[in-house]
Amino acid sequence: MSFFSFGQSAEIDVVLNDAETRKKAEHKTEDGKKDKYFLFYDGETVSGKVNVTLKNPGKRLEHQGIKIEFVGQIELYYDRGNHHEFVSLVKDLARPGEITQSQTFDFEFTHVEKPYESYTGQNVKLRYFLRATVSRRMNDISKEMDIVVHTLSTYPELNSSIKMEVGIEDCLHIEFEYNKSKYHLKDVIVGKIYFLLVRIKIKHMEIDIIKRETTGTGPSVYHENDTIAKYEIMDGAPVRGESIPIRLFLAGYEMTPTMRDINKKFSVRYYLNLVLIDEEERRYFKQQEITLWRKGDVVRKSMSQQAVIGAQRFEGSAASESALEQAAREESG
Repeated sequence: MSFFSFGQSAEIDVVLNDAETRKKAEHKTEDGKKDKYFLFYDGETVSGKVNVTLKNPGKRLEHQGIKIEFVGQIELYYDRGNHHEFVSLVKDLARPGEITQSQTFDFEFTHVEKPYESYTGQNVKLRYFLRATVSRRMNDISKEMDIVVHTLSTYPELNSSIKMEVGIEDCLHIEFEYNKSKYHLKDVIVGKIYFLLVRIKIKHMEIDIIKRETTGTGPSVYHENDTIAKYEIMDGAPVRGESIPIRLFLAGYEMTPTMRDINKKFSVRYYLNLVLIDEEERRYFKQQEITLWRKGDVVRKSMSQQAVIGAQRFEGSAASESALEQAAREESG
């Protein structure tokens, strides 16, 4: 009888069928570094091979079964022991028995639902991964491979502008207007600020993009605010009747789509924050939420319909039709 508890007797490798052609996307890891991972969309099939390579050829490996799983899970950093799985699919590759030589097993998860965007934040992580396992009595042999999921959306033409006022009675009256309230991640925020009444001495004015991550529920809610961008509007005193144009390009900043109440575990929201500072260092704020979304830049024809399933689920059938039309235009272009 052979005992393998003193070290692995086999190595596992997971290889995707379209690894040579599939696009990769950069994604931030928990330690803040960036790595590249294979990129998938909602509704796409995930298929490949699991290679089990024996370390000692000719020596048998007894096992209790070989399987591969596709998992989507949320991990809250303050609750490390619990992984909340929202997708869990399993394919059995081999029944209990023994292996006497290295083997390769094919797998396919067809049209997999991937409802949420991959995300690594201050207090939460949402990840998707494949996990291949050779089950054994003493200690299992397993290998995980992370992938990244992007959610695609389209919005209808109706995208109302934002109009807001900042006022201090008899001292200050400012109106500011942004061209819309929903922006894709490579969009440009275009706006204008009007100074209708200025009786306090403003020395500095800027617009910040604030990302707010909310985790937990009830009494255990955690908020993390992160300033993603600072855009200086003016440095010096404005005069009454003056207007200042704003053009803020989003493509240069690291942002995700807006994520609301993801699996009842967390949210990620974005805000435009107008900041005024007077000569006495007093600060005045006005905040407005904006919605960010990922535009469907479909890369391969075979993906075009699958890639907008996320839009269909998120926005309804009318929006998904426009997403398909957009994908078709981008492919033909």
